[in-house]
Amino acid sequence: MNSDTVETIETYLRPGAWVEDAAGPLYVRLRKRIEQSIDSGLLAKSAPLPGEREIASLTGLSRVTVRRAMQELVDRGIIVQRQGSGSFVADAAPRVEQSLSHLTSFTEDMERRGLNVTSEWLTRGVFIPSPEEVMALALSSGEQVARVARLRRAEGRPMAIERASLPTDILPDPQLVTSSLYAVLERDGNRPVRALQRISAVNLGAEDAALLGVEPGTAGLRIIRTSYLPNRRVIEYTRSLYRADAYDFVAELRLGNS
Repeated sequence: MNSDTVETIETYLRPGAWVEDAAGPLYVRLRKRIEQSIDSGLLAKSAPLPGEREIASLTGLSRVTVRRAMQELVDRGIIVQRQGSGSFVADAAPRVEQSLSHLTSFTEDMERRGLNVTSEWLTRGVFIPSPEEVMALALSSGEQVARVARLRRAEGRPMAIERASLPTDILPDPQLVTSSLYAVLERDGNRPVRALQRISAVNLGAEDAALLGVEPGTAGLRIIRTSYLPNRRVIEYTRSLYRADAYDFVAELRLGNS
């Protein structure tokens, strides 16, 4: 980082109205201030950030406050921390183009692109089904449902929230799903061969927005997938929320007589 850049950042982070007049906890004000410096181009993609001690000195905030703000930036995929090197503005992540013509899992899509996939589990177990699940999966009275819900990340960046429901005779032990759900289903001879997907635009609520690292009300994509075995039995009912800034869904169209 050259001296001119440090000087500019010093000025930008110097205590002022952004600390004194803004509402919310101090760590949130600092996080937003750093986000603004990135959005304005003051900090470019891949640019290093001052260390926590330096930011604390520049802002007059405690190291604990600075550390919490930096952790939020990491969780949102805005900055990355490299062992022994410090913190850097995250590179601009390319948009993922996903075909609507092929039935694949999130893990398969990302690994095919050479991206490292990680998951944060939200729910994984067997439950009494909701009326929606009973209808979608054609469950009988007294049957339970297996649920697998998780936040999906690619290269550490939050990408999607998946909430899958399956009959328990198809997935008796949801704990067996450690990475790809479809890999587990395929191993047991239950991989779906056909699916119907409904895509709609939504404004993300506060809880989902926090998981995806965006502001509440941000545009997102909701996809409801109903998947079938060759015998037409429904075995998967998945509701997913995707970051709209991360995905392009592509479908090839042909004339009816082609």
